[in-house]
Amino acid sequence: MLKYKITPVTSFMQNCTLLWCDETQQAAIVDPGGDSERIKQLVEELSLNIAHILLTHGHIDHVAAARELADYYQTSIIGPHRSDNFWFEALPLQSEHFGLPACEAFRPDQWLKEGDVIKVGNEILNVYHCPGHTPGHIILFSQSIKLALVGDVLFNGSIGRTDFPLSSYDDLISSIKNKLWPLGDDVLFIPGHGPMSSIGEEHKNNPYVGDAVN
Repeated sequence: MLKYKITPVTSFMQNCTLLWCDETQQAAIVDPGGDSERIKQLVEELSLNIAHILLTHGHIDHVAAARELADYYQTSIIGPHRSDNFWFEALPLQSEHFGLPACEAFRPDQWLKEGDVIKVGNEILNVYHCPGHTPGHIILFSQSIKLALVGDVLFNGSIGRTDFPLSSYDDLISSIKNKLWPLGDDVLFIPGHGPMSSIGEEHKNNPYVGDAVN
């Protein structure tokens, strides 16, 4: 079975998530935005073998520790969609703009696209391209435990910002309605920030995109 553990990192309290297969202890680190020593300690406590570093999009609070951890665990950085490459090139400017520790530009080892599949031990994550917050944003979905990792597309009671370069409000709403809602109301999701929620709860009650505003 797929297991998960969330640890908020950086001053933005970004939800870095450890995902692992409890049959093999093979694991992935999703969106390591910083605080790498805390992440390493948690990996050690859980006795996990890191197979992938997975990124939902290119904002610094989701990616800043990715290269360090990939080098440390001798593994690859996977995702997001290549449309976010300009965000990775701009990491030094992002760190300066947001007052975060300096971060060198890097390029993920593998880009993702709609329909890709990632294996974590005996578990499978399906990839959906969900532009809007950023043009290359992706989400990860585990059908086996009905869990989605949605980055900054959807939040408990809110939606992602669309005031960044190449963001699109229309694309974001389309991603939520056409990619997230069809996953099913019983699906739980881990957002990029804040508490978990369910697709059903947000579909019904989210004040920005729920049934009440449609």
